[in-house]
Amino acid sequence: MMMLRPTSALFAVALALAALRPSVQAEAGPDSYLFTYFTKNGEDGLHLTWSQDGYKWMELRDGGSFLAPKVGQSKLMRDPCVVRGPDGTYHMVWTAGWSESDIGYASTRDFIHWSEEKSFPVMAHEPTVLNTWAPEVHYDSKRREFMIFWASTIPGRFRSTEGSSVSSADLARSSGYNHRIYFTTTRDFTTFAPTKLLYDPGFNVIDATFLHANGRHYLIVKDETLKPVPRKYIQIAEGEDMHGPFSKLSAPITPPGLWSEGPTAIKIGRDYLVYFDAYRAKFYGAVRSRDLVKWEDVTGQMKFPFEGTPVRMRHGTIIAVPESVVATLRP
Repeated sequence: MMMLRPTSALFAVALALAALRPSVQAEAGPDSYLFTYFTKNGEDGLHLTWSQDGYKWMELRDGGSFLAPKVGQSKLMRDPCVVRGPDGTYHMVWTAGWSESDIGYASTRDFIHWSEEKSFPVMAHEPTVLNTWAPEVHYDSKRREFMIFWASTIPGRFRSTEGSSVSSADLARSSGYNHRIYFTTTRDFTTFAPTKLLYDPGFNVIDATFLHANGRHYLIVKDETLKPVPRKYIQIAEGEDMHGPFSKLSAPITPPGLWSEGPTAIKIGRDYLVYFDAYRAKFYGAVRSRDLVKWEDVTGQMKFPFEGTPVRMRHGTIIAVPESVVATLRP
């Protein structure tokens, strides 16, 4: 039997460790984070801020727009959500207008050069639909396809909760908004599965997002109920499949009495972070957990650009990216 010399044995061990290194780096994750957001009414398009740790966020392009909206009747770009596909392409969807049945879409590999913008008529089959708001796009690795989901109100569809969210802004409507979460799937952003209902928790629900962890999918949503008692908080349900079913909702994870919306979530190190837009108080906040059960408010540890100004960050999403991507966006 041939014996390895000590130096040869060490070399063999080094080769073995080198072979393992790519998987270790993959587990360690990317170096930086991007936060997509809009300002004002979304008329000037996509804005980005970046961070190395998920807590201290710095402006990019002096707060200027990276992509102007060109599709939809209203030409808005609200609630921009981005996901990275298996081939490294970043796909973005957004709310194109207040009273439209379609959503906006574009893709990029560097956040500088973008594909032609498209409009996806995801709710055009519902002639009475009032809106198509806060779309998100996530990759379903189990099915090897993308899921796009959003909140819509179809008058008369869920009568038991009609009128539960009527406000002064809704006086022109008979019952106000009464959202549920709908979805479609695609592999190429050209052909789409028929739109289906994704989530009906028995109340007016909006601003859904996913946190994928521990081989499960955590659906994070906002309870939009206003009457008889305002809720306006964030909760979590979990499931084995992105299509559901989902468990009973958790207790609210955002601070009581603080109207919160637009949750977006990620795992950084050992911590799970859920960011939210405290839209009445006009600041961005965050809660943190190690077990997805107990949550602590870490808003005081966050630093976002433009807080307290008319151009402050509004409803967006966090995404992990290689540091090289951020490097090309910085001055």
